[in-house]
Amino acid sequence: MSGISLKGRNFLTLKDFTPEEIGYLLDLAASLKAKKKAGIPGTSLKGKNIALIFEKTSTRTRCAFTVGCKDEGGYPEYLGANDIQLGSKETIEDTARVLGRMFDGIEYRGFEHEKVEKLAEYAGVPVWNGLTDEYHPTQILADFLTLQEVFGHLKGLHLVFIGDGRNNMANSLMIGSGKMGLHITIIAPKQLWPKVDLVELCKGYAAESGGSVTITDEVEAVAGADAIYTDVWCSMGEEDKAAERIALLQDYQVNEELMKKSGKDSTIFMHCLPAVRGKEVTNEVIEGAKSVVFDEAENRLHTIKAVMVATLGEENE
Repeated sequence: MSGISLKGRNFLTLKDFTPEEIGYLLDLAASLKAKKKAGIPGTSLKGKNIALIFEKTSTRTRCAFTVGCKDEGGYPEYLGANDIQLGSKETIEDTARVLGRMFDGIEYRGFEHEKVEKLAEYAGVPVWNGLTDEYHPTQILADFLTLQEVFGHLKGLHLVFIGDGRNNMANSLMIGSGKMGLHITIIAPKQLWPKVDLVELCKGYAAESGGSVTITDEVEAVAGADAIYTDVWCSMGEEDKAAERIALLQDYQVNEELMKKSGKDSTIFMHCLPAVRGKEVTNEVIEGAKSVVFDEAENRLHTIKAVMVATLGEENE
């Protein structure tokens, strides 16, 4: 497609990829989506066995990896938290080396980012991050494919994330936006701002791409937004902090009034799902005409498929 090859690469965070490589994955995803819509079967993963490690439960990530793998002729094996000994009776390093000898690629969804890094270091096959506490890179590809479909481009778009500014979605949106030349604004109470070192890193990316990174606690900063994005106020494993988070974030809910503050009729609403309706977003917004959340959800399939095809498959483009 473009002379870019990602064969054999891990996919742990978008920090590891150039803007050109990210663009290549998005173009490949769009191509694979078009082929699926046309009923053209894929064969790029024929004969490939994929391990899907899930320490956290999942709807979109699990289904996207499973269907994406089967669509391209591969075999996915689900390994839940109670199915293997990862990091308990057996070290992560040993598990990685065993799985790497039996499988051609490994997906990991869990908590500590160090676990997926160790898998990648020791497995000897491509390892893909389905979500960790720090990063959610496959979701960003789905979000960016959706933005491209709506607006026709990424560079120069004004993306606002409002809510918990130090979660994996805020982190990953900053990285992706910085790389691809979007203007991203993180709106969050100061207690929930992203880490300073990551903000500075992303500002460096933005300086090269023509984008920008802004961190603020002012809700009025949604003005001019092309897309307003939010996520759950309590991530999986943080349920004990629910009351504290609700108190901090109740003024940061995405509702009809906040959507109007963008000043644009074309502003869309985005969410990685699952959503807690009535908390971070109202039912009216998520069910409204400006919501693209289910387009994002579908695009998880096409972008995850692109990651597997690009790093492991035999491309027939």
